[in-house]
Amino acid sequence: MVNKKNSIDKKITGGKNYKNAYSALPHHNAYSLEDAVEAVKKSSFAKFDETLDLALKLGVDPRHSDQMVRGMVSMPNGTGRSIRVAVFAKDNKAKEALDAGADIVGLEDLVESINKGEINFDVCIASPDMMGMVGKVAKVLGPKGMMPNPKLGTVTVNVAEAVRLAKAGQVEFRTEKAGIIHAGIAKKSFDNKAIVENIKALVSAIIKAKPANLKGTYLKAVYLSSTMGPSVMVDVSTLN
Repeated sequence: MVNKKNSIDKKITGGKNYKNAYSALPHHNAYSLEDAVEAVKKSSFAKFDETLDLALKLGVDPRHSDQMVRGMVSMPNGTGRSIRVAVFAKDNKAKEALDAGADIVGLEDLVESINKGEINFDVCIASPDMMGMVGKVAKVLGPKGMMPNPKLGTVTVNVAEAVRLAKAGQVEFRTEKAGIIHAGIAKKSFDNKAIVENIKALVSAIIKAKPANLKGTYLKAVYLSSTMGPSVMVDVSTLN
């Protein structure tokens, strides 16, 4: 199963519903991508529209800066989540951000609310001239992985486009401890074809982000699960 606290193992834990769902799965060494999606959806037992999560074990050591894998990818079918976006901008850029659908646009007032712990957003974007202002909240946003970053497209002169991409279902990925990446890629209610397309988009982006000097197997294992349900191993060869 996927332990969503940064490791992958095969221990069967959880309540009665979880154990029943796990036992009902036809357990193979690995499922094709399409069969994995079908199995996870069938084993889902929660009464809400669960998120489908992908966990990828990479052959990297994130303790080394040159092996950190991080990036952004737009899900072709969105993620099904409602994303709240905050933007550091002023004047025309502030208006562009609001027109594009930003939920919060501010300067000193946004700094003050963030430093108070009032983080009522999922993504933070900034125009380049606002980075001095953003630096005042780096100690709060940094540990949460929410600091605007030009490499991720969240520090940009085109704030309107960045807002639209975030709202449309852009997903950030980065390696955690033990070289694992976790990402929510869709909702259970999505049709299987849309889920498969989203997974392939994420995997493709992660493969493109492979460190240039890395040797050995890069994509070691992939697991798919729902929020409450058991995970299944995906045959890596079916992800290409």
